[in-house]
Amino acid sequence: MVLTFILAGGVFAIEKIKRTEPSKVKIGLNCYSFNQPLMAKTMTVEEMFRISASLGFEAADLTGYYFSTYPAVPADEDIYRYKKCAFLVGLDISGTGVRNDFTLADPVKRKLEVQLVKDWIIVASKLGAPVIRVFAGKGIPDGFTRKQVVEWMGKDLQECADFGAQHGVMVGIQNHNDFLKTAADVEEIMQQVKSDWFGLILDIGSFRTTGNPYKEIEQVVPYAINWQIKETVFINNVETKTDLKKIAAILKNAGYRGYIPIETLGAGDPTEKVTRFYGEVKEAIREMRP
Repeated sequence: MVLTFILAGGVFAIEKIKRTEPSKVKIGLNCYSFNQPLMAKTMTVEEMFRISASLGFEAADLTGYYFSTYPAVPADEDIYRYKKCAFLVGLDISGTGVRNDFTLADPVKRKLEVQLVKDWIIVASKLGAPVIRVFAGKGIPDGFTRKQVVEWMGKDLQECADFGAQHGVMVGIQNHNDFLKTAADVEEIMQQVKSDWFGLILDIGSFRTTGNPYKEIEQVVPYAINWQIKETVFINNVETKTDLKKIAAILKNAGYRGYIPIETLGAGDPTEKVTRFYGEVKEAIREMRP
């Protein structure tokens, strides 16, 4: 489906992802689920990969800050060590990501944020990761309007997407209850970037202000190139256990094909939380299959 938008600069078309085959998903792990032991260095990335593989995960999303050099890029030796470990235990590297802020008012500082993304696009390419996860940023800086931020953010994301295309890495922006709070916010940004190397990391836990987050998820799923499947969603800003059957139905109806990384948060033993939630997601996905 092609949607045409009329903006101040003229007319252009935003093409949603065409999916004609039945849905097929691979359950992955967002490594942030093990953030506490990874950052405390009581668990190595290699150990986390082995645990993930033993539980049945098909992929892992390895965020950039689990490399010791972050935000500087790691040595090729470190990149390839993790890549080899994942391969030998049977895991795909489904993505990586950085912490960036494209809402900064200072264009010089934003240029540095763009360069951070570019640097890690190259890392992603070496890892064999098909997508890099980026953020919009914290919010509207004092003295500026949302429209102004959207315009400069669109240019920065366009530059990143064009660079990603040169290295075979898609750029996915995650809705993170920051500058992007609603489905309408997501679509507003999607309209700024004209590249089929750009899409959405659909974070189901970050639509918080409406009474029906599932409707918002359904609204933006045609832009999704990767996910964050979380244990809870927010209904009128109240944290509520995720209805995984509804998520499975959305995936099926949209014909989504690809990775659905899960991310567990909060207190508790991360291995126990990941094990339990993986089982719940797996059961929901099993029921959606014919």
